[in-house]
Parts: sequence; C-alpha cells; structure tokens
Amino acid sequence: QVQLVESGGGLVQAGGSLRLSCSASGRTFDNWAFGWFRQAPGKEREFVASISTDNGGTQYSDSVKGRFTISRDNAKNAIYLQMNTLKPDDTAVYLCAAARPPATGIFLMISSVYGYWGQGTQVTVSS
Repeated sequence: QVQLVESGGGLVQAGGSLRLSCSASGRTFDNWAFGWFRQAPGKEREFVASISTDNGGTQYSDSVKGRFTISRDNAKNAIYLQMNTLKPDDTAVYLCAAARPPATGIFLMISSVYGYWGQGTQVTVSS
C-alpha cells in the first residue's frame, strides 16, 4: 500500500526558511514523479513544484520560482521542498503527491494526475 507522510512544517518569520520532507513507502518509486501542492483556508489547491523520474526535471509555480527547490533521494524514498525567503502568502497546508509513470513534464502541474496524497503539513509565515 502506497503511503506518503509529510513533515517539517511549522511557524517561521517572514524571510526565514523551512525544509519539508515527504517519506514514501509501500513500493519502489524510481519511475514515479512527485509534486508539492498547497492549500490555504478558503482557497483552491495550488500547484507548487514537481519533480520527474530520477531527478529528470523540475517545474515550479511562478509564485515560488527562485525561492523554493524540490529534490528527491530515491535511495531513501524521500522528497524534499526547501523553502527560502518565506512570505506570509506562503502560509498553507503543504501536501506531497505521487504520480505513476508515465506522468511527466507539464502534466505534473495538474492535481488529477496524482493518484496518491499525503495528509499535509502546516506552514505558517508571520509578518
């Protein structure tokens, strides 16, 4: 059974940094793609970043590009989101998602492509 568990969220001042982790279990994920999404109260779920098979490529939303970095460690079945220069608008629940092959590239910006989701971790950025 595929399971995704996020960690690393918390409260941070504007301009600070956090590193989110997503631990994947239940199978090997070398051929899978992963994404990070976020959702604030009263708002629609928003794409943040994605990473293709075996670090083959990354995509970012315009709002986080240059500040956030997605990465993966296939040996550890782990996915990371390094968040720098955080802003109050980054406040949201951040969710990790996994997509079966052959999902890749621009399609990873679409939430329906992902078949598995974690529970999410809260990130709060104060001004």
